[in-house]
Amino acid sequence: MQKKIQNSVFLILTITLLVSYLAVSLFVYRQNVRILKESVRGEGRYIALLFSLKGEESWQEVLAVSNLARITRLDGQGYIEFDASTKFAMEEIRESLQEGAPLSRIQREEVEQAFRYGYGEAVRISETLGVSMYYYAILLADGSVIRVAQTMESLTSIALRFMPITIGIYLLMILLTWLILRWRVARLIQPINQLDLEKPLENETYEELLPLLQAIDQKHSEFHLVAEMRKEFSANVSHELKTPLTSISGYAELIKSGIAKAEDIPEFSERIFKEARRLLALIDDIIRLSRLDEGNVDVEKEECNLYELCREVVTRLSSHGEQKKVHISITGESVTYVGVKHLLEEMIYNLCDNAIKYNHQGGEVQVWVGETLEGILVRVSDSGIGMTPEQQERVFERFYRVDKSHSKETGGTGLGLSIVKHVAALHDIELKMESKIGEGTRIEIWF
Repeated sequence: MQKKIQNSVFLILTITLLVSYLAVSLFVYRQNVRILKESVRGEGRYIALLFSLKGEESWQEVLAVSNLARITRLDGQGYIEFDASTKFAMEEIRESLQEGAPLSRIQREEVEQAFRYGYGEAVRISETLGVSMYYYAILLADGSVIRVAQTMESLTSIALRFMPITIGIYLLMILLTWLILRWRVARLIQPINQLDLEKPLENETYEELLPLLQAIDQKHSEFHLVAEMRKEFSANVSHELKTPLTSISGYAELIKSGIAKAEDIPEFSERIFKEARRLLALIDDIIRLSRLDEGNVDVEKEECNLYELCREVVTRLSSHGEQKKVHISITGESVTYVGVKHLLEEMIYNLCDNAIKYNHQGGEVQVWVGETLEGILVRVSDSGIGMTPEQQERVFERFYRVDKSHSKETGGTGLGLSIVKHVAALHDIELKMESKIGEGTRIEIWF
């Protein structure tokens, strides 16, 4: 993180200095151009006034004191009458003119403007001197034109002139920035390095870190919750396995030792058989639940007729309902859903089986299947013992039983509804429950 911050700051500093360097160079260039133009204009007007007063006699005086790069006089047709750099003497110019040098005509922007408007100006590279020049022309009373010119410093030359200073400032700023960043980043990171991740919400640190600390605290809570659930699961599994094994061992020992009477042996064998079946059912549920937890299940989906699937479940449980003196029935219509058929069947079977187990004699269980405006619905309703709100919150936990006093009588492993919850999650199914003590329970499965 420290390197990223330093790199970001160095990049911003570099861009800022570069932009500042270009902006200063452009500003200085424009200021130079403005000052140069004002100076050349003033000097041009002075030369024009001097020539108007003294005529050609003024040239010697002008050439002696002027700093202009070039002075030109043109007649009313634009032909050169006098053109010289102030570096040459007046005599040399006159001699060149007396030798019969041909007059040339200047057709330039600034000259055309002077003839038309009384003055004109232009900036361009001089063909004679090969440098950037500022030209200023002014029309005299006799119809002739005085044009003066001065060399200009280009933007590139100004930028190059400022470059060594800019590079020096840049290196100095880089050094100072590095020192300040090193000190500041160390102070910024110190609270992070001192975080107590075991108690994340008790740290006094930056507000920006609060979502991260809250997430860590939530993960801790989830971890402890899972650890407690595993601990409770292990204890419950041990208890649930120990109970039938104790019964099996006890009855088997009575038979083996000969203590059991001959007429009691069939009864003891029946109890051993029932406890063994209960033990096998428990082991099967534990294995099934573990596979669902790990996602290690056959998830080959197919199109299922939910009404037919529920009808098969109701048929299978009819005999169980008759034993409990509970009537189970199904109504609705045929609807199809793409899912894992054997898991959907097991989910509905567990819900219906529970509805029979925790019902009253003479009670009933009703299953409804159909299509609604909100989607496909399977509803399992019973007239059983019902549940309190607290019990409804925990009913899908492993080994949780609503009526612990009748758990042995009702049978089961206490894992049925937990399996229902996992199957629903696997299919992205929503479970809704309504229950009242003594009035029964209704569970809706929304596909």
